[in-house]
Amino acid sequence: MTDLAALKAANEKRWAQARLTRSSQFNPVAARLVAAKARYKAVEAKTGVPWFFIAVCHERESSQNWGGSLAQGDHWNRVSTHVPAGRGPFSSWEEAAVDALVNCAPRAALNKDWSAGGTLTMLEQYNGLGYAARGTPSPYVWAGTDQYRSGKYVRDGVFDPDAVDQQLGCAGLLFLMMAKDPSITFDAVPHTVPAAAAPTIPAKPSITNPAPGSIGAFIASTFNAIFNRKA
Repeated sequence: MTDLAALKAANEKRWAQARLTRSSQFNPVAARLVAAKARYKAVEAKTGVPWFFIAVCHERESSQNWGGSLAQGDHWNRVSTHVPAGRGPFSSWEEAAVDALVNCAPRAALNKDWSAGGTLTMLEQYNGLGYAARGTPSPYVWAGTDQYRSGKYVRDGVFDPDAVDQQLGCAGLLFLMMAKDPSITFDAVPHTVPAAAAPTIPAKPSITNPAPGSIGAFIASTFNAIFNRKA
């Protein structure tokens, strides 16, 4: 059985250290997901699952196809045939999304840990813990970053160590979505606490305080360069 506490710690460390390897591909997809925030927020209101988690799952499961269920990408207006099978039909994408988050494993609506490690591990659970069992970073989360090189389940139960996932991973999408929408934060980062009232805590890598050499630092330097040119 996978040690989820250890996996959360590993994913939090990967988040702090990760760099994008396909940054030009991530940017337009992240923009597209942020543009649909209102639809994702409607599902968040019914499930308690952060809208940005829903958005990146939607991209991974069906390339943000509004005709594809959040659960596995099958058409939501028919009974699903892929895992989880037997779901639906539903009357809308939103209804199918609520079912996926509330009734289908890993039941993300029950998750209470939306820290960096908790969010990324729930994303990994959403796809399955087969990669964690092999000690391999999940491409569902890390594809397109330097935390992932190769290894992919090419179909249910069949792992190819040489296959490389060509989809964009959820972590890289979240990096760029955070840069475009500063309201996206993990619970562990006290962005909304006034400085005078905030407790004294050690500085931790975040989107506003990136680790040196990390993708956060790359984003910060890029934004600074843009604004300095305009000044």
